[in-house]
Amino acid sequence: MEGNKALIIIDVQKAFDDKKWGKRNNPDAEESMKKVLDRCREHQCEIIHIQHISDNPESVFYYKGKGFPIKQMVAPLEQEKVITKRVNSAFIGTDLDEYLQACHIDTIAIVGLTTPHCVSTTTRMSGNLGYKTYLLSDATAAFGMKDHHGKFIDADTIHHLSLATIHDEFASVLTTQQFIESVL
Repeated sequence: MEGNKALIIIDVQKAFDDKKWGKRNNPDAEESMKKVLDRCREHQCEIIHIQHISDNPESVFYYKGKGFPIKQMVAPLEQEKVITKRVNSAFIGTDLDEYLQACHIDTIAIVGLTTPHCVSTTTRMSGNLGYKTYLLSDATAAFGMKDHHGKFIDADTIHHLSLATIHDEFASVLTTQQFIESVL
C-alpha cells in the first residue's frame, strides 16, 4: 500500500478504570491495542497518542488526577506524538490534521476508548477529511448506557452498533489481525 501510515491511540487512560462507567465489553481491548502498537512500531508507522484532559478537579480526566495518565501498556515512547484534547474528536482544537499532513499520512488505524464516543467521533472525522481509515474492532471497547428513554443498553450492543454505523462509510472496520495481515 502506498503512502505513510499512522496509528492513533485514543484516550487509553486510567480514567476508564473508574467504577463510575459500569460494565465494559471487550476486556482484552488493551491487549489488541498493544499488539497493533508493537507491529506499527516495527513497521515504522507514525504513532500518535491522544489524551483527554479536563481542568475540572471533579472529572476523572482532571490533568492532575489519577485518571489522567495513559495506561502503561500502551504508553508513548519519547519520540511519539502526544496530543491532548478537550472534546470527543481528536481533530477539534488540536493540531492532529496538520501533523498528519506534515508527515504525509494517508492511511490511519484507530484504536482506543471508547467506541461510541471519542473513537467513533475521531474515526468519522478522519474519513470525512479524506484519510483511508481503519477502525480495529477488537482494539476498542464500550460501556453500557441508558438511551433517551432511560432504557439500559448493554456494552456489547453499544459497541457493535457503533461499529456498524461507521463500517464502509467512514472507515473499514477490521480486527487487529486482519489489519496486520492486510494493511501493514
